Amino acid sequence: MCILRHGDELLLLKRANEPNKGKYLPVGGKLDPFESPRKAVIRETLEEAGVTIENPKFCGTLIESAPNNYNWLSYIYIADIDRITPAPCDEGVLEWIPKSELLNIPTPATDRYIYKQVLNDQTFAFSAEYNDQLELVEMMEEISNTSMLR
Repeated sequence: MCILRHGDELLLLKRANEPNKGKYLPVGGKLDPFESPRKAVIRETLEEAGVTIENPKFCGTLIESAPNNYNWLSYIYIADIDRITPAPCDEGVLEWIPKSELLNIPTPATDRYIYKQVLNDQTFAFSAEYNDQLELVEMMEEISNTSMLR
């Protein structure tokens, strides 16, 4: 995933498909065979947002697991870009969201923690566990061994 930033705004994708349909999240996708996370985030950012990024900054990882075969490992990056008119996207609608509005838009439960770490320039390694209804029941920051849901 890549958080695209211009000043105090983030270019986020309001997803049209599951998982996370109707929620705002960074652009991203799956790794192709023999592709590094860095190369994948550059490719996915171009494919989904029409934006070429050259030097995305690695911020951390998010591991998500649930008993119903919902298991993901995400590499999170950030890239500063020029403010563009969002391109059409097959995955949903791209919108500029002010940082001040991040708590007022629908996002996956984990993303509020991710934005806080990224925007404070703190590297992280999150692991999130969900129940079989995909409700977040535990989230740990693995580097500090701290529960985020206190």
